[in-house]
Amino acid sequence: MGPIRSHLTLAHSADMPLPDRLKPVAIIDIGSNSVRLVAYDGLTRAPTPLYNEKVLCGLGRGVFSTRRLSDEAVRRALHALGRFRVLCDTMKIGRIFVLATAAARDAENGPAFIKAAEDILGQGIELLSGRREAELSALGIVSGFNGPDGVVGDLGGGSLELVDVRGATVGQGVTMPLGGLALQDLSGDSAKKARKIAREHLKKAEPQLEIMRGRTFYAVGGTWRALAKLHMAARGYHLHVMHGYSVGPQDTLDFLDMVEKSESSAIQDVELVSEARRPLLAFGAVVLEEIINVGRPREVAISALGVREGLLFEQLDRETRMLDPLIAGAQVLNDQRARSPGHGEELRGWTDRFVATLDGPETADERRLRHAACLLSDINWRAHPDYRGEQGLNVIANAAFTGIDHPGRAYLALTGYFRHEGIAPEKASQTLRDLAGPRLLERARLIAALQRVAFPITAGMAGVLERTPLVVEGGKIVLRLPAEWRPLDGERLLNRVRGLGRVIGLDGRVEVG
Repeated sequence: MGPIRSHLTLAHSADMPLPDRLKPVAIIDIGSNSVRLVAYDGLTRAPTPLYNEKVLCGLGRGVFSTRRLSDEAVRRALHALGRFRVLCDTMKIGRIFVLATAAARDAENGPAFIKAAEDILGQGIELLSGRREAELSALGIVSGFNGPDGVVGDLGGGSLELVDVRGATVGQGVTMPLGGLALQDLSGDSAKKARKIAREHLKKAEPQLEIMRGRTFYAVGGTWRALAKLHMAARGYHLHVMHGYSVGPQDTLDFLDMVEKSESSAIQDVELVSEARRPLLAFGAVVLEEIINVGRPREVAISALGVREGLLFEQLDRETRMLDPLIAGAQVLNDQRARSPGHGEELRGWTDRFVATLDGPETADERRLRHAACLLSDINWRAHPDYRGEQGLNVIANAAFTGIDHPGRAYLALTGYFRHEGIAPEKASQTLRDLAGPRLLERARLIAALQRVAFPITAGMAGVLERTPLVVEGGKIVLRLPAEWRPLDGERLLNRVRGLGRVIGLDGRVEVG
């Protein structure tokens, strides 16, 4: 993998006029297994997909044995590209990026296919080298995880890319012909032979894999996401969000062994996986098992982000790349859905001041989660009052956030639920409580209790909290109101302050004047 590079040479959206950066952008990804269009709402730190469509063309099928893209695969791919071009026009996309990977790179008729595709799309296509593909995959992980530390593995139809990532620092990537379609072709559709091939290639990559020991393996690619979906179903996992789903190595190995030894039609819940991808499950399982055996990671984390999101991240200016993706995503929802978006911002500062008076530390990650919870505190006000807690929980738990793991998602969802339904822990989903864990569950109750004090004072409007400080003082929680707001004081508000006090074991009072 080579030496770690401290700085990447990245493109900058500063080269693009601001109005263009705010227009929708799209990426067309011509992969070895699928051709995909993803349109996003703009070049931002937390881009939201506007439209996502893929066609499983199988361009990489048979390339290693025939050295050619099949006529049928080419026909399907070109038809999909024509359709995508029309869809981009319909969505008034400001800029389209088009990428092609291993199949078009390795086939003898790849150049002819690229030329035909460029004619249909009316623009050039970037044909990624293996090293460039690895770099973009790593940038996708940098974009979508908070402080990533481990090795990124991007398994496509034609190749596997491995690259080290530490925070925002990306190492030198390596590529191997271990994609699902490539292995299926090279092994004659034999999982046993595929294991031998994978083992031989990964043995050469031992220096790259050994640095993963005790760290995270970030799994990128449709086949590994399909395996994760089956694993979720097998364990009855109720948070059906792929990004950030993590599994311990032994649990992963046991599951992969079952997949390898079973016919795809016999695997439980296999109908959750598209029929075209099912034959590749065993090959993806073989590669992942060999990676775990050699690299011995602390955990396997599934990423919904990869080359496409890495390319978008590369377009951002340095200041935007430094933003926290979770906070950026929560800010978008706050701006779009809150009654008074400034209230969420003020709530962050108001809770900052309160937490600073508490005994006991708050970690940096707990602070960012609290800030996100404040920004999300009023996004569900349009729902019927009887269902705000439940609907808010579902919206937040399943939102397209990045930069957050599943315990963090559970924390945010529980905070939103407790804010509307009261802070008694038994009211909330046992599944989410278990996923959050004891520490984050108590933090969710604390922050929800703070929000339950704030909203009866502010009615969700900005411009109030700066004049109503809440602190721990003299062993009690004290809420201070200005004299002209004396009518706000009363039994309801006092009960909220005392409810907050019960969470941390203190009495509470309201002072006016």
